[in-house]
Amino acid sequence: MEMSFRWYGEDDPVTLENIRQIPTMKGIVTAIYDVPVGEVWSRERIQELKAQVENAGLKISVIESVPVHEDIKLGRPTRDRLIDNYIQTIKNLAAEGIDTICYNFMPVFDWTRTDLAYEYPDGSNALIFDEEVSKKMDPVNGELSLPGWDSSYTKDEMKAIMDAYAEVDEEKLWEHLEYFIKRIIPEAEAVGVKMAIHPDDPPYSIFGLPRIITGLDSVERFVKLYDSKSNGITLCVGSYASDPKNDVLAISRRAFELDRVNFVHARNIKLEEGKSFKESAHPSEYGSIDMYEVVKMCHEFNFQGAIRPDHGRMIWGETGRPGYGLYDRALGATYLSGLYEAVQKNNRK
Repeated sequence: MEMSFRWYGEDDPVTLENIRQIPTMKGIVTAIYDVPVGEVWSRERIQELKAQVENAGLKISVIESVPVHEDIKLGRPTRDRLIDNYIQTIKNLAAEGIDTICYNFMPVFDWTRTDLAYEYPDGSNALIFDEEVSKKMDPVNGELSLPGWDSSYTKDEMKAIMDAYAEVDEEKLWEHLEYFIKRIIPEAEAVGVKMAIHPDDPPYSIFGLPRIITGLDSVERFVKLYDSKSNGITLCVGSYASDPKNDVLAISRRAFELDRVNFVHARNIKLEEGKSFKESAHPSEYGSIDMYEVVKMCHEFNFQGAIRPDHGRMIWGETGRPGYGLYDRALGATYLSGLYEAVQKNNRK
């Protein structure tokens, strides 16, 4: 298990120098953020990013993410050219020694929360999802917005893409995902790259859009699309646990048994009424996930990939990118490493 940390590039208030000082920290999870979705990441840009990270005494553990163009998800005629570009980016990353790529297949919206700065009684701030608030939000009218929304869409463009998805149900989205997977995975496998699909966040439909990477059944179905270690998942325990119907430990165990866990996000959440939840501190006592059991599984199955403390509260007066401050994620990293050391030593007895 290799400890890693998300870094958003030079604009990130959390610097590589900050990250390097976190005990047990080995790797960086990052991306190239200014290349338009669907275009190829050049080797020169990848080399620049890699050198920047390595000059700080770290290494790139995972690229998170190479975004999937909406035309691919919608199954439009333009998808073949876009998939060709995606494959070339995989090859370019592999040529620079980067072997794990996280991505998602969520229509239109990425991770979605209704409040970026919910205040806990102790004064810390966290991301939350309030089901009732989300029901009042309308992405087409633009009267309200959510943190995971793509602000690059105009009102007319948003209406057009939402109308396009009205013709795509879950089964059709599965078809489009299968087409994508059967194109990219043989190429990734050939150059030694492990792909890691991130679950939908939260793992159920929002705004009438289909979402398909949502729980145990979908993990089982997904890995059957192409039988290869390169066709794996990001085990984001916080995302899967956000649906109260999911048994996140059962999902984790099955994914490890299938040897398809290529990346781990360790985030804790506290389930509330209905499908509402609050992101919490990482230790088990603060959330609904037994993080000790998650880390124990990483040891049991000899997981050698990257794990990162996913999202954190804003504490000690810190301001910055919501969910991605330094202090609480650093506490999470040391907590996870402490759990792993305890599991290791206990198993030597």
